[in-house]
Amino acid sequence: MLPPRLIRRLVLAPLVIVVAVAVTLLFPLLAVLSVIVELLGRSKPARMRALRLLFFALVWLFADTAALFMCLGLWIASGFGGRLHTEPYQTRHYAIMRWFLDLVYGAATSAFGVRVVVDEPELTQAEQAARLARPVIVLSRHAGPGDSFLLVRQLLSVYGRRPRVVMKASLQLDPGLDVVTNRLPNVFIQHRKTGERLFVEQIDRLASGLDQAGALVIFPEGGNWTPGRWERGIARLEHLGRSDLADRAREMPNLLAPRSGGAFSAIEACPSADVIFVAHAGLDRLVSVDSDQVQRVAIDIGQFDVTIGAAHSLEDHARQVRGNRFEPLLGLGQRCRAPSRLGRHRP
Repeated sequence: MLPPRLIRRLVLAPLVIVVAVAVTLLFPLLAVLSVIVELLGRSKPARMRALRLLFFALVWLFADTAALFMCLGLWIASGFGGRLHTEPYQTRHYAIMRWFLDLVYGAATSAFGVRVVVDEPELTQAEQAARLARPVIVLSRHAGPGDSFLLVRQLLSVYGRRPRVVMKASLQLDPGLDVVTNRLPNVFIQHRKTGERLFVEQIDRLASGLDQAGALVIFPEGGNWTPGRWERGIARLEHLGRSDLADRAREMPNLLAPRSGGAFSAIEACPSADVIFVAHAGLDRLVSVDSDQVQRVAIDIGQFDVTIGAAHSLEDHARQVRGNRFEPLLGLGQRCRAPSRLGRHRP
């Protein structure tokens, strides 16, 4: 259960600062101990898995702490929060988010060899100019811890977009992310309340407020891909009496059956937006954040491939099938499957 905001500010935020200082001071000792553990263990010493994870943790804690102090400075400069939601301060908070994600991405590249490779359709100069003049709604596959961070960084740092993200409420347990994301237009989803109209209304609000630099990021699958969730998604479609869609979902073993309510509400709220489908492979090998699995796999990922395809016809297709909101996402999702190197996951 997510603690109240006041508890997160008074307890978790100071705690992460204390932990960051402690890890920084103890880093030399911890580094030596990690090397000794590698030498005594069964792992190949050259890989230095524990040391790499320690280095990444240190960078994350530093970024988190720095973001907290930068946000504190903006809060004071804004008249103790009075102007935080004005355009200049929104821009500054997006700059903090971009700095945070760039720093974490650099650490992931150095420690784990993570590399984002984008494969998207070629656009003419006229199409590119038109794309930059319109907002976008990004519907992304969700598989593996960290994929949402890489996607948002790509939008911020590479494409110059200002992302609004529909994300899990549990991400607010990270103090730096908690403060920054709550000062920007985002929606936090609590799974036990996902059936409530409240979240759809919030997504409508985010979509209707998009400007030409805006990007609304939604994960229609509703959670990270796992074999169990894949099976439950198919069972949900069968329970709804849609055996035809359940059969189609079985043909996409790398994707969960989509929950289309929020996605189509966003499209209807911002009909001028381009709709972008994002499929990716790499981090899906980490289907949980179990520490042993991270130790075995994360160091050897090497590359995180992203395939991006534009789906301009989704809005018109949606109007033709208003009585069947799963069909467009399943149909266009099949056109933008995860890259072939992902392989076929079998539950």
